[in-house]
Amino acid sequence: MRVSNPVVDLVRQWAHKAENDLKNAAAVLKLGKECPTDTVGFHAQQCVEKYLKALLVFHGTDFPKVHDIEALVRLLPRAVLANWSLREQRKLTGYAVVIRYPGDYADIPLAEARAAVRIARRVRREIRKLLPRAALRKKAG
Repeated sequence: MRVSNPVVDLVRQWAHKAENDLKNAAAVLKLGKECPTDTVGFHAQQCVEKYLKALLVFHGTDFPKVHDIEALVRLLPRAVLANWSLREQRKLTGYAVVIRYPGDYADIPLAEARAAVRIARRVRREIRKLLPRAALRKKAG
């Protein structure tokens, strides 16, 4: 009988939720011109946020309940995601805290929504390399 590791279990839960957000963003993009791009941006941001939180859990680092990607990245060791621009981090954060509510802002162009998903996929790929394999497998059960 395998003994469960609570840290790995929690990392797995965060990764699972992040994967669901990425699936949602990618599926909605397929609507093309009818795509609600604000939803795509939101789910791309949520994917990244949840993978960052999974990595922070794995490192034993407490984090605040925020949607601020830049703030979460600052909690990581410097070498992790070192080549990720502040511009991209801030852009994704805006998709979580600005565009999901009514307001006076322009719609996200479809090309920008696609770029947000590409960023989410790239960050996902980098973070998954740093997480324990056991946390990336579906829980037996």
